Amino acid sequence: MASNLSGYQTELHCASLVGEIKESEIVALKEAGYEGVEIRGANVDVAKAREGRRIAEANGMKIHSVMCGGTLNKEDDFANSEVERLKKALRIAGEYGASSMLVVPGRLDDPGIKPWDFKIEFDPETGLVSKVVDGDNAPYAAYIEGQNRSTVATRKNVAKLTATAAYEGVTIGLENVWNNLWCDPNLYAWLIHSFENVRVKSYFDLGNHVKYSPTQNWIRALGKDSIIKLHFKDFLLTDHTSPHGGRFVPCGQGSNDWPEIRKALDEVGYNGFATIEFEEQESLKFSHEENVRKFKNFFSGKAKLED
Repeated sequence: MASNLSGYQTELHCASLVGEIKESEIVALKEAGYEGVEIRGANVDVAKAREGRRIAEANGMKIHSVMCGGTLNKEDDFANSEVERLKKALRIAGEYGASSMLVVPGRLDDPGIKPWDFKIEFDPETGLVSKVVDGDNAPYAAYIEGQNRSTVATRKNVAKLTATAAYEGVTIGLENVWNNLWCDPNLYAWLIHSFENVRVKSYFDLGNHVKYSPTQNWIRALGKDSIIKLHFKDFLLTDHTSPHGGRFVPCGQGSNDWPEIRKALDEVGYNGFATIEFEEQESLKFSHEENVRKFKNFFSGKAKLED
C-alpha cells in the first residue's frame, strides 16, 4: 500500500518485523496492507531462506531486509571472525531476496556525555575527531581515541564485505543503535559517504537520533542516495534528569516532527521501505490494520493518527 500522497515525489512502503517466515503471518500482514517484511537475523540455512522467499513471493510480499547486528570497530581476531560471519549472512540475505542487510558497526562504552552536550569537531578529510564537547576535552581523551579507532577499523572491515554484498545484490545498511559512536549528523554522514560504494549506505532509524539533533537534520546531512532503508519509531525528549534524554514512545507521542521528516525524505529522494519496529507495534497493541493506517498518515505529512 503506497503512501505517495500530498504532492510528494517519493514513495514509502510499509513493512513489519518478523522472525522466521510463516505463511499464516505473511497472509495476515498482506491482508492488513503491508507490502513487505524485515527478518530478525540471518542464522538460517540456504534451504530455509529459499523457502521463506518462496512463501513471501507467493503471497505478494517482499522480504526487503535482514537484521544482522555486528561488531566491526575492532582490529583483532574477533573483528575478523565478524567479517566472515557477516559474509555468510549476506549470502543468506541474498537467498531471501532481500535488497539490504542491517549491520551495526560496533559500540563504545558511554563516555558520560549527555546527548545535548555533544559538540563534535572532526577532520573532513579523515573523519577523525578532535573535540566532542565545548571547553576542556581532556576528560574525554580515551573516548576520542576510541571513536577515532572505531572509524578507522569500521571503514577497513566494512570494505572487506563489499565484494560479497555486490555479488549477492545486497546493500549493507549501517545503523547507529545508541552505540556512542558518530553522535553528530555530519560525522555520521561523513562515515557513510567515505566508503564511496553503492553497496554501503545508512539504515536510518527515525527514533534513534532525535536526542542528539532533530531527525530531519540527520536525513538532510546524509543527503541524496545515502539511505537504503528506514525504521519507523518515535522518541520523547524529556527533561535532563533522564540519562538518555527521554524514552521511546508510540509514533505521534514523541518529539519527532513528522511533516518535516517527510519533507526531508522527499528532498533527499528516498523511495523505499520503512519497517515499523517492535516497540512501536507493541506499545499500544495496535492491530496490523491500525499500524498501516498510522504509517500512511505520518508519511503523508500528517502529525497524528486520524480516526
